[in-house]
Amino acid sequence: MVCEDESIFTHDSLVRYVWAKRGSRPMVLATGSHRRTCLFGALSIDGRQLFRQYANVDGENFLAYLKELKRKFSPMLLFLDRSSPHRVDEDVRDYLLENCDSIEVMWLPRARPELNPVEGCWNLLKDELMANRLHPTFEEMERAIGQRIRTKRFRLNVTNYLC
Repeated sequence: MVCEDESIFTHDSLVRYVWAKRGSRPMVLATGSHRRTCLFGALSIDGRQLFRQYANVDGENFLAYLKELKRKFSPMLLFLDRSSPHRVDEDVRDYLLENCDSIEVMWLPRARPELNPVEGCWNLLKDELMANRLHPTFEEMERAIGQRIRTKRFRLNVTNYLC
């Protein structure tokens, strides 16, 4: 069993928690940048994980990521949300049909992100890397994210999310 999800990390301030004097207005530095990097992530029931960084979330990148998932986790029961790259892209649908012997897809219910354990990974990463922190450049933000997803082990119980 493998759960997959995507998330977008924008190069700007992410304000989560702020200490401020009562009645004062906190100041937050912002880049005003709209540059972003997209992460694809998967967690398996046996604790293995696979995270990759891409320029955007689309069918082409999802297909490339899906091929990596197949190499690492095949055969698998793959839990997906109903985002458009998963459902609409014709190449993705064809790939899933061609590989139905090694990839069986289960769709998570609509508007229920709390059922996907990878959402917990995104929250942890954003708290560690983005919350109340401003990376000086977009490239430094990308490097920090890349380094963290290579070294961080998420010890989330996939079964607790799905059951």
